[in-house]
Amino acid sequence: MKTFCGRANPTTGAMEWLEEAEDYDYHQEIARSRYADMLHDKDRNVKYYQGIRAAVSRVKERGEKAIVLDIGTGTGLLSMMAASAGADFCYAVEVFRPMANAAVKIVAKNGFSDKIKVINKHSTEVTVGPDGDMECRANILVTELFDTELIGEGALPTYEHAHKYLVQEGCEAVPHRATVYVQLVESERMWAWNKLFPILVEAEDGEKIIVPPLEMENCPGVPSVCDIQLNQMPSSDFTALSDVVTMFSVDFSKPVQSASTCYRVQLEPVKSGKAQIVLSWWDIDMDPSGMINCTMAPYWVNPTSALQWRDHWMQCVYFLPREEPVLQGEKVQLAASRDEYSMWYTLQKARGEQNEADGAGSPVCRCLAHLLWTRARFGQLNDGERTRRYVEALRTVLNTDSVCLCISDGSLLPVLAHYLGAKQVQYFILVFRLLHFSLFFKANHLEDKIKVIEARPELLKPSHFEDKKISVLVGEPFFSTSLLPWHNLYFWYARTAVSSHLTSSATVLPQAASLHMMVVEFQDLWRIRSPCGICEGFDVQTMDDMIKDSLNFRESKEAEPHPLWEYPCKSLSDPQEVLTFDFRRTVPQHCLSTEGSVNLVRKGKSHGAVLWMEYHLAADISISTGLMQISNEKGHCEWNPHCKQAVYFFNSVTDSEPLSDPAAVTYTIQFDTKTGEVAMDFKL
Repeated sequence: MKTFCGRANPTTGAMEWLEEAEDYDYHQEIARSRYADMLHDKDRNVKYYQGIRAAVSRVKERGEKAIVLDIGTGTGLLSMMAASAGADFCYAVEVFRPMANAAVKIVAKNGFSDKIKVINKHSTEVTVGPDGDMECRANILVTELFDTELIGEGALPTYEHAHKYLVQEGCEAVPHRATVYVQLVESERMWAWNKLFPILVEAEDGEKIIVPPLEMENCPGVPSVCDIQLNQMPSSDFTALSDVVTMFSVDFSKPVQSASTCYRVQLEPVKSGKAQIVLSWWDIDMDPSGMINCTMAPYWVNPTSALQWRDHWMQCVYFLPREEPVLQGEKVQLAASRDEYSMWYTLQKARGEQNEADGAGSPVCRCLAHLLWTRARFGQLNDGERTRRYVEALRTVLNTDSVCLCISDGSLLPVLAHYLGAKQVQYFILVFRLLHFSLFFKANHLEDKIKVIEARPELLKPSHFEDKKISVLVGEPFFSTSLLPWHNLYFWYARTAVSSHLTSSATVLPQAASLHMMVVEFQDLWRIRSPCGICEGFDVQTMDDMIKDSLNFRESKEAEPHPLWEYPCKSLSDPQEVLTFDFRRTVPQHCLSTEGSVNLVRKGKSHGAVLWMEYHLAADISISTGLMQISNEKGHCEWNPHCKQAVYFFNSVTDSEPLSDPAAVTYTIQFDTKTGEVAMDFKL
């Protein structure tokens, strides 16, 4: 049996459906899972164990048998904790078959097969009775069904069903309750992930302002949460307009309602400003008294407490539908609306304790930008320094006779190019793949100045250009299908496809690109790929082996994308250019390859290599998608916050090999011009 998987093709810039082996999806699920991260989450594991022990003790003190239902068991860890704590029997439910099979092996390896039954079903399909999956209802409900937003993995309907059909009334629950906290803030940096700001351009005939269309200005966006590592957000990048307040709590020991609802809280602003963002996180109490607490609170909430790093639970950024001015001391009402899987927020002037309305409906994007662009793409387009460099480079290549073709997704370059030479009579800007930018052109009165061509590069004809030759070809380059830094080299393939339409002296901007690499030590990110071995006294090596096998399944020696501004690291080597791509020439038929070694200039644990692209727009004008600077002698790295960098973890991390102290790292890197992919290998 075969399965079809969608994958971006860097040579065409398109998503393609490829036929894969039946177990391909399974290996991807395991390889990219957060199981290792969860197993390394010491705080989570210790608190769960404490809560489970306490719940089993309370049931035993009542003279009852302790029957545990563990929904979403994964490795079986929480069930083994319950059995070890004295539970009489545990039902461990896991819907993902490979994971359920692994749980059976792990449970057996740890000697709990007689106490734990693994059920490979969705919990809503589990039956109770003499001939059912469970002999009787459980009196202890243990789950770990939470994501960063708390409810995004379907925790509420799962709990609702479990209370109706699988557990006893008045059961113990671990965790016992969850509480969601919010804080109202103003932040230009985060607001730039949601709205497009006006852009000032210094043109020869005076200042020009590129304005976003009203449809984008007034658009409420989408209800999808922006989950990030808020602990990497400097306090200088936001202003708290309110104290931290409790938004709502859910008691998991009682019947849970999953139906859509709205929660409200009154806030008294502690500072005047523009309310733009709701920051949110949650904590879970593992026991009714709240003495065993696991919190996701960011650094400024409990500044004296040690922070547990985790990547499977982070913090939430919610964007209000519009910017709202608030005054210090003048109360406002914050409403949190939710359905079964997502939440969204609205702010109103306080009118008594309750509003009659049931809260705003789920926001619907009307401008399409929030559906087509990532948060990072919004930030990229709002980056003034980045725009300044493109303007500076465009000035060097445009003249009165320029016929310009722009190849990028949703780019402002054609607008910039027009404003930088708009008064010349024979001036055309032709644009390929502008994602619904017609509203943008209309708002800036450019409908008759910029021609949108809806055709792939290889299908372009002279008639598309009114039989003129292209003298300037420009691109950021940015394509929405790109996952890894070098996928935007699709620009090179598109440039090759339009070669016959270029003048013999045509200028290409950027003129070239280069792939760069640096060896780093991660503060914490290494944990997501590091074997756990023993977790709270239980042997989970079977899970480690599963992850390793899946990482090596056909896609070994592969890098993965991560936004490294969220994941601190220090450089152990100087950055090194390893491959160059000359856009002034067409894509060659032969592969581009390089090998060499990089010397380590700092001591540390060599966790992996980071790779990124730099685009050389014009002489001495470049754009980096990766390293911005190494900011101190200790090697602290600052990364481009609008791009994901490629991370290649060394075997010392994935195989849990003893970390040596090498003097150099050797590498082999090859760019396959037929597939547009980069293969690499590193040796310490």
